[in-house]
Amino acid sequence: MTDYAGQAPPQRPYRDVPETDAGTKNIGEALGDVTRDLSVLFQQEVALAKAEARQTVNKASQAAGVYSAAAVAAFLFVLFLSLALWEALSDSIGRGWGAVIVAVIWLVAGLVLFAVARTQMKKVSGLPQTAQTVGQIPNALKGQEERTNDH
Repeated sequence: MTDYAGQAPPQRPYRDVPETDAGTKNIGEALGDVTRDLSVLFQQEVALAKAEARQTVNKASQAAGVYSAAAVAAFLFVLFLSLALWEALSDSIGRGWGAVIVAVIWLVAGLVLFAVARTQMKKVSGLPQTAQTVGQIPNALKGQEERTNDH
């Protein structure tokens, strides 16, 4: 299959003015036109889906990178801070209560990082334009497609 990355997919210009010999087309020519139109339509949809999928994967991979960085940073921070805090608390309230306080700090840090990551993941939108244009295919097959003037 041809990859249209970085370039426009093939297009077949629509003619708003009927051809003079439109009534003389035989069934084979008409079927050939329909087949060509369907081929171009599906090639355009595949190219659009690939472009949108690439964009969505890039956004999702960036969010995954932030998840990973947040996890490593939180782990190191909480590890060293918790060891220092546990040691400091052990002198005044005992080792057991010091450990409980440190565990609560771990919980709060985890919840904050989860909320940030969830917010970033909500920005990933899927393939909205492909879904919209695929929904228009039945109308295009009936001859009721929306035509744009790119003159």
